[in-house]
Amino acid sequence: MAIGQLEYLNQEQVNQFRSQGYLRLPNFLEPDEVEALLTRAKQLLDNFSIEEHPLTKFTTGDDNHVGDEYFLTSGDKIRFFLEEGAVDKDGKLNRPKQRAVNKIGHGLHEQDPVFRKVTLESEKMKAVVRDLQYHHDPVALQSMVICKQPHIGGEVPEHNDSTFLYTNPPSAVGFWIPLEKCTPENGALSFLPGSHLTAPITKRFVRLPGGGTGFEQLVPPGQAPKNPEGKYILEACLPGDLVLIHGSVLHKSERNTSAQTRFAYTFHMIESPPYAEYDGKNWLQPTPETPFPHILDAPNPSVVPIGA
Repeated sequence: MAIGQLEYLNQEQVNQFRSQGYLRLPNFLEPDEVEALLTRAKQLLDNFSIEEHPLTKFTTGDDNHVGDEYFLTSGDKIRFFLEEGAVDKDGKLNRPKQRAVNKIGHGLHEQDPVFRKVTLESEKMKAVVRDLQYHHDPVALQSMVICKQPHIGGEVPEHNDSTFLYTNPPSAVGFWIPLEKCTPENGALSFLPGSHLTAPITKRFVRLPGGGTGFEQLVPPGQAPKNPEGKYILEACLPGDLVLIHGSVLHKSERNTSAQTRFAYTFHMIESPPYAEYDGKNWLQPTPETPFPHILDAPNPSVVPIGA
């Protein structure tokens, strides 16, 4: 499907993203850009105060998602979320803090100049967004460094991102950049190709009226179609690759069973009004001081929809 003059991607890559729901772009970042991101991530880990931390553990299962204020107010801040296996029954770390953090989030793209540079100030990134022609006027709503710690970096079960970053209609796209080599042993991503075309968003992650977070069904239980079945494809990646992830494509990663970390930087964008609605039920909310920043200098004049 031709969509006009391309700047960074070629037509085969555009077609692959649309048909498969994801696309790996090798060597998207230069080695010095990757090194700057990795060095900054490790500096943040070195410098954060564990003594002032509420020991928030992070989990990606349906029943145990983080629901406290530290998590819910992190959209415009740089905060540190711990691996479940890093905190003992008395609430104490059982390993050095640098090896205890699951992820750093969720406002790196706004609050830290090193991460802002590759997210909001990169002409190459803007060119990719224009080439995809999936959004009219996208905004970045969250970013994070995922550490995937040795031996305890947890499994992330099958999911799609629009469940957690919901708009009406769904519009999330993830931009995932490995900062270290990603292998089957340390938890590389796996995708179910084409699942974004057949797996509608049936629930969404919300702030609950009584506090905390949970899932709201968009389709009555029993009427929701089962997730499509098929063979997952593991995408081993090298530092500096960029993986584009459609918000409806099913993907997952296994536990890190190796002795190496698997640092990756990822951010997500969504469509902005009036083309899509991002409402007050969502767990992550913009503030008057920090509205979601626009990605493009000028909106795409037309888009080509994708997805179920």
